[in-house]
Amino acid sequence: MDEETELTGSPTVGERLKAAREDKGLSLEQVASETRIPLRHLQSLEEADWDRLPAPTYTIGFAKSYASAVGLDRTDIGEQLRSEMGGYRTDNSNVEHFEPADPARTMPKWLVLSAVAAIIVVVLVFSWIRNQSLTAEAPAPAVTEQPEQQASVPAAQAPPLVQPPASAQGPVTLAATGPAWIRVTDQGKTLFEGVLQPGQTYQVPPAATAPLLRAGAPEALRITVGTAVAPPVGPAGQVTSNVSLLPADLMGGPGKTAGQPAAAAEPQNSLAQ
Repeated sequence: MDEETELTGSPTVGERLKAAREDKGLSLEQVASETRIPLRHLQSLEEADWDRLPAPTYTIGFAKSYASAVGLDRTDIGEQLRSEMGGYRTDNSNVEHFEPADPARTMPKWLVLSAVAAIIVVVLVFSWIRNQSLTAEAPAPAVTEQPEQQASVPAAQAPPLVQPPASAQGPVTLAATGPAWIRVTDQGKTLFEGVLQPGQTYQVPPAATAPLLRAGAPEALRITVGTAVAPPVGPAGQVTSNVSLLPADLMGGPGKTAGQPAAAAEPQNSLAQ
């Protein structure tokens, strides 16, 4: 303790801080928790034990934070402590580079954890959306050119020539490139009804004798017969009904009804009744 302070009889900074703390009914541990200052430094401040404190700049900062916690004037405490220390310097090898934290300016721990959790959630959502976009991408149907056939009768009388590709054999599979509601029936019996999400598929049972399709978003369906891609079953934005899912009908043209030739088939893209 400074001899000049003892002679004057006025309370030291440590005594003032301790008295104010006790008047407020606070323990030294409570002050340490509030100011984020190590308990040992607060004890050294109250006892004016400069050898156990860091450099004067940090010590004065500790005292100001302590003063704010117990309701004393920060500036007054800082000036008095500077005078009491009288230019005292500690050994640089023992200096602790610690900046006192003002609790009012310190980000709460829960807020930091919430921010980290929010960043992780954003990254996961972004990755999921990107994976969904990649899954929804489907290869474009192969376009094959067929040699022109010369009509032996006038164009007005010649029926359209429909020749299913030789590869139009195999299971009929419906794959969704976007959310698509479908209903597949066979002779009045519902085989499947529901929404296919992007990347999901539905295979028509091989035992089905006359399977029919009703689709709410035909543009979101990619239908294959074996390895061959069938033409679209209806225009985009319209509900398509009674589309035959037999391989020959699918490869014969869009919206063909089972049992009818392509030329006589009515477009099966009517809206749901």
